[in-house]
Amino acid sequence: MSGAFAAKAVARSFGAAIRSYDGAALLQAQVREELLSRLALLRQPPRAVLDLGAGTGLGASALKRAFPRATVTATDISASMLEQARRHSRFWRPIRCIEADARALPVESASIDLVFTNLMLQWIDPLDDALREIRRVLRPGGLLLASSFGPLTLQELRAAWGEADAGVHVNQFIDMHDFGSALQRAGFSEPVLDVDRHLRHYADAATLMREIKAIGAHNIHAERRRGLTGRAAFQRMNAAYESLREPRGLPATWQVVYAVAWAPEQLPGVEPPPGEFHIGLEQLRGTLKKR
Repeated sequence: MSGAFAAKAVARSFGAAIRSYDGAALLQAQVREELLSRLALLRQPPRAVLDLGAGTGLGASALKRAFPRATVTATDISASMLEQARRHSRFWRPIRCIEADARALPVESASIDLVFTNLMLQWIDPLDDALREIRRVLRPGGLLLASSFGPLTLQELRAAWGEADAGVHVNQFIDMHDFGSALQRAGFSEPVLDVDRHLRHYADAATLMREIKAIGAHNIHAERRRGLTGRAAFQRMNAAYESLREPRGLPATWQVVYAVAWAPEQLPGVEPPPGEFHIGLEQLRGTLKKR
């Protein structure tokens, strides 16, 4: 992979976090529930569902409960994560688990009604590679529900490291407008994007960095500094971060971009009309009620 995040590095990072992930991934669970609430946008119950970047399988399990008659497939680039996901599969509520890269899915074209992907797409660079595959596997009229971290995520930690040295210490993510443009390039119609901001507080910088590592999201950027960071640089970072301390602790922003997009009903190869747009979720729900 030639982008900022190498596929093997992503797989290793999340595979190393299998034991700590679910206990530490509180924000991921919150975002997952918000994304699941958007299942109400479906025009009819899906027959085939793909959880892309399924992790430990909690999302896939929820999707199977929501749509017990649907075939639910969980895919992840980490074999270790999928081992955890298989534990959520039951013979009366089976989930298929497939190890796969989101940019090369072993899934038949136009075979999926719903692609659900929670906080995974930020690890694909360029994003277009994954979106083209999602578009390929979706049936005409199929729905993509996605979430991704936005560029303001961990902005406080990034700024503090900026006071310490010139290295890349915090992963950098795509913004909503670039996400929307990538969806249109991939051939999606009616893309709708909105942004949420979660402000969490931590006892100190070390606590925050331990949580990041526990969910497998520590710095794997291609331009990161190799080897150990010196004590002096860490102390400079810590001092800069401490200057932001609030009564509840050190603030850390987690910005989440949500995307809803449909595979067009038109024939493949027909370009969608130009122009990106995004509206609020409540307005979207009101529009769908009229259909």
